[in-house]
Amino acid sequence: MGFPLIGETLSFFVTSNSIDMHPFVNERLKRYGPLFKTNIAGRPVAVSSDPEFNYFLLQQEGKLLELYYMDSFSQMVHHDNMSNVGGYFHRYLRRSILSHFGHEPLKRKLLSEFEDVINHELHKWTNLPEVDVKRQTVPMLFDLASQILMSHKPEENLGEDLNNMLQSIMTFPLYIPGTTFYKCIQKKRKAIKLTSRVVEERMKGYSCDNSAEGCNKKGDYLDEIVGDIGKEAFLTKEFVPFLLFGLLLATVETISPTITLATMYLLDNPSALQQLTEEHEKILKNREDANSGLVWEEYKSMTFTRYVINETLRLENLLPGMLRKVIADIHVDGYTIPKGWVLLVMPTALHLNPNIYEDPLTFNPSRWKNIGSNGMAKNFIPFGGGNRPCTGAEFSKVLVAVFLHVWVTKFRFTKIKGGNMVRSPILEFTDGFYVNVSEKHC
Repeated sequence: MGFPLIGETLSFFVTSNSIDMHPFVNERLKRYGPLFKTNIAGRPVAVSSDPEFNYFLLQQEGKLLELYYMDSFSQMVHHDNMSNVGGYFHRYLRRSILSHFGHEPLKRKLLSEFEDVINHELHKWTNLPEVDVKRQTVPMLFDLASQILMSHKPEENLGEDLNNMLQSIMTFPLYIPGTTFYKCIQKKRKAIKLTSRVVEERMKGYSCDNSAEGCNKKGDYLDEIVGDIGKEAFLTKEFVPFLLFGLLLATVETISPTITLATMYLLDNPSALQQLTEEHEKILKNREDANSGLVWEEYKSMTFTRYVINETLRLENLLPGMLRKVIADIHVDGYTIPKGWVLLVMPTALHLNPNIYEDPLTFNPSRWKNIGSNGMAKNFIPFGGGNRPCTGAEFSKVLVAVFLHVWVTKFRFTKIKGGNMVRSPILEFTDGFYVNVSEKHC
C-alpha cells in the first residue's frame, strides 16, 4: 500500500516512454496477478484487469458500485449540485445526450454536418506549412460540439484552452499559482464564464412563442436543459454551465487524440492506408451523384474503417482506467474488497494482453476480421460497458470515420515530425504530430 498518506501515488504518476501498459500496472500484474490493491492519493484502491470480473463489475452499477471521480476531476467539472445526485441524474443525462448526439440525430443530420465541417477545416489546413493534428483538431471539435449543444460559435479561442486539459486533471489538485492544476482551473473559469453567459441569454428569451421576435429557442441540447430547469431538482441556472463545460471537455479531449493516433498509425502503415483509401473510393464510385455527401448506408458499409477505429481505440487507452466506488463489500476469489474502497477497472490490461491480442503493440486493423462480438464484450471496452457505457460512443466513432473519409478522398497528408507518445498515466503526445496537408486533384 506504499507510504503513509500518499501511498503509491508517485509511482502511479511516473511518465512511461511507451504506449505499452504503464509500468505501475505491468509490474504489479506480474507480481500479484489480475487483481491487486494499492493506495493512490491516500485512498485504498483495488485494481482489476480480469475480463470476467470486470464484466461482472460493470453490471453492478447501483448495487455494488457507483460512479467515482478523482478529486482533481471533480474540482474541474463538478458543481456543488453534483455531490448529492446519483443514478437518476445520470439516467437523465444519458437520455438527454442521446436525443441530440445519439443514433437518430447522427443518421438524420449530424453525419452530413460532420462532413461539411471537417472538409472546411482540412481545406484550411492546406494553407498552413505544417499542422499539429491534435492541436488543430481541438478547435474544430470544440466549435462542432458548441453548435450541437448550444447553437453557439464562440469568438474566443476557447478550444485551444481545452487542449491537453485532461493531462492537467491527472495531477495533484494543488491550487497554487504556477502549478499545472492552477492553470487548468483558470482555463475552466474562462470557459464557465462563456457557458454561463450563453445560458443566461437563452433563459431570457425561453418563455416565448417560437415565432415571436426575440425568442431564443434553437431546438438544441441547451433548449431541452433550460426547459427542464425547475422540473428536475438538480438542474439549476448555476449548474447548467458546468454541465455544458463537462460535455465540451469530454468531446474535445477524447476524440482529438483518437483522430491523431489513427492518422499517425495510418501514415506509418501504407498498406492499411491503401486499404482504407480503396474502401472510401469505392463508396464514391458507387454513387449516382458523385458530388452528393455521405449518407448513413455508406457509413454502415465502412468495414475496414471500423477495423481501423477499433484498432486505434485498442492501442490508445487514453485514460488509465474506469473508477468506481465500492458501496457494498465485494467478495472475489476468497478476498473481500471493502465498502468505501475505490475500484479501478483497467481496459489497458485487456487491450494490450498478448494472450488476447497477438502482437498487441502492433497496429493491425485486419485482426478485427476474426474477432466476434462475444470476444469484444469482455476484452474490448474502450467505452466502458455494463449499465453505464459511454453515451458518446457512437458519436465518436461516426465522427472519426467521417474524418478518415474526408481525408483519404479529398486530401493528402505527409508526415513531417513528432509522434512520440508517453503514458503519465494518461496518453500524451510529447512533441505533437505534424503533417503537411494538400488537396487531391483528379
